[in-house]
Amino acid sequence: MLTSRAQQRFWQSTSGRIGAVLAIALILLALLAPILHPYDPTTDRDYLARLAPPSLQHWFGTDALGRDIATLVWYGIRTSLFISVISVSLGFLIGVSLGLLAGYGQGRVDGVISWLTDILLAFPSILLAIAIVTVTGPSLQSAMVAIAIVQVPIYIRLTRSMVLSLREQEFVQSARALGATPFQIIFHHILPASLAPLVVQASLSIGTATLEAAGLGFLGLGAQPPTPELGSMVADAFKGGYSLTAPWTTLFPGLFITLMVLAFNLLGDGLRDGLDPKSE
Repeated sequence: MLTSRAQQRFWQSTSGRIGAVLAIALILLALLAPILHPYDPTTDRDYLARLAPPSLQHWFGTDALGRDIATLVWYGIRTSLFISVISVSLGFLIGVSLGLLAGYGQGRVDGVISWLTDILLAFPSILLAIAIVTVTGPSLQSAMVAIAIVQVPIYIRLTRSMVLSLREQEFVQSARALGATPFQIIFHHILPASLAPLVVQASLSIGTATLEAAGLGFLGLGAQPPTPELGSMVADAFKGGYSLTAPWTTLFPGLFITLMVLAFNLLGDGLRDGLDPKSE
C-alpha cells in the first residue's frame, strides 16, 4: 500500500495521473464490454455490413466477416490484460523467489541462478517467447507461460541486486545478531525493503507483456480463434489485404495496443515518483 505521502507524490506526477486514468479506463472498457456493445464477439456477424466504415451502429466499423470491431477491441483488451497480468504475476513470483535465494544464499546457488539468468537474457525477449510457444504449441496458456519465462530473469537480477545491497545494512545485521533466522531476515526485513522497485518494475512489465502478447497474437502463436485478441486482429487485416482499403480494421486494434503499453509505462513512472524515498 502507498503511504499518504507516497500517494501525494504519485498524484503530483503528471505521468502517474495520466497512466492511472488510462489504465482505469481500459480496465473498465474490458469489464463493461457486454454493456457497451451487446454483441457476441465469437458468433455475431452481419455479412451485409462487411468492412463497413465507422458509424453510430458500429463505432469502429466492421471487419471482413461483418463483426463489430469495437466489440472485438473491448474483448481483445480483456484478453490482453488477462495474459499480461497472469504472466507478469508468474514471472514476479518465480523471479523474486530465485533472486532472494541467489542474493542471500550466494555461493554455488548464486552462481547457478546467475548463469541461467544470463542464458535467458542472451536471447531477445520476443524470440525467446516465440521459441517457447513453438515447442509447447500455440495457445493462450502457452503464451502466458512463455511471457512469464521471459519476465523471470528481469526480476531475478533486480531482486538479487536489492538483496546484495541490503544484506549488509545495519538493520539486517541487527536482526541477524538478535537470532533471526534467514527466512525471517529475508521475508520480514529484506523483501519489504525491496518492494518499491519491484512494484514499479511489475507495472512496466505489464506494458511489455502486452506488447509481447500482441506480437505472439500477430504471428498466430497466442490466443487462438475465436478468442478476440488485438494482435491477431491486426494480423487478420494484413493477411486479408484490408489494411489500406479498410484502414479501421488495423487502426483501432493497433491504437489500443499502444494505449495499453503507454498506460502502464506512465503508471510505472508515476509509481517510481511516488515510491522514491529520496523524494521525502
